[in-house]
Amino acid sequence: MEPDVLGPPYEREIIDLGRDDEGPVVATLVRRRAERPTGRAVLYVHGFVDYFFQTHVADFFAARGWDFYALDLRKYGRSLLPHQTPNFCRDLADYFPELDAAAQLVRDRDGHETLLAMGHSTGGLILSLWANARRDAGLVDGLFLNSPFFDLNAPWFVRRPVAAAVARLGRRAPHRILPFSLGTVYGESLHADHRGEWTYDLAWKPLAGFPVRAGWLDAIRTGQRRLRAGLDIPVPVLLACSTRSFRGTKWQDAATLADAVLDVEHMVRWAPRLGHHVTVSRFDGGLHDLTLSGPAVREKVFAEVGRWADAFLGAGPTTTHPTPPRPRPSAEEDHPTADRSPADA
Repeated sequence: MEPDVLGPPYEREIIDLGRDDEGPVVATLVRRRAERPTGRAVLYVHGFVDYFFQTHVADFFAARGWDFYALDLRKYGRSLLPHQTPNFCRDLADYFPELDAAAQLVRDRDGHETLLAMGHSTGGLILSLWANARRDAGLVDGLFLNSPFFDLNAPWFVRRPVAAAVARLGRRAPHRILPFSLGTVYGESLHADHRGEWTYDLAWKPLAGFPVRAGWLDAIRTGQRRLRAGLDIPVPVLLACSTRSFRGTKWQDAATLADAVLDVEHMVRWAPRLGHHVTVSRFDGGLHDLTLSGPAVREKVFAEVGRWADAFLGAGPTTTHPTPPRPRPSAEEDHPTADRSPADA
């Protein structure tokens, strides 16, 4: 372990993942130990155009005896090397080796008996697929999915026929940049230099994101189709999201009270496909990353996570302290009518 960019008590270690077609590949595991460890740990996985900087999340768990680990995936954040295409992959299973390695370090080397995997957005999709693929290995004891990326936030015609055509392009020209953009609304709602309250590295998490490439979209679409077909995750799952989505491309104050990236109805719709033990919690006024919402909302999020962990992970009391301060739906998924949500109107 070496000091992390966040400073004490955060430390990090590099996970060597060999090489791919762009050259050497690494992932980075960040650790923040609890003062009174309980044998329990969290493994956090970020979303697209993201990395771990949410120290208040680590503080919440550490105050309750959970050692906190965060994994910057290959080509993201701390793990992004100069020769690499930022945030790019051609298969979401490419991330399984660093997840396997991180889980082994947390459990076997550091001796934790209970492991909660926590994934935000694309990280929630990746963790769901990984937990399903490793369901017989006993690597995790529960999943907390924070606004997971289970479907494309677009009308049905774009999500299905157009996305299928782009997927075919992704297999022939994976690095082709697509005419899609995340926009700046969500970034503006977060960063303290604009309309938010958070400070983070804009080189690792640019306001307008990184280019969306055909191969990446093909990987996402393939992973989402696998999830919607039905997984068999054997551990309890908590899926949390906002009560509403914001779809504007220009700033409006409503963006501070909604998910400005994904359609929350998709998350709720596909939640039953994760496994047999899924809890869904929705938060009025929640942002895409619920833990970056306003103080009142994120306090409710942490309280819900604590109650859920008490009930389903045998975790002991996790809600006795105040929240730390800041520092089965229709299977006809491809039918236009069956797959239409209010947000598509």
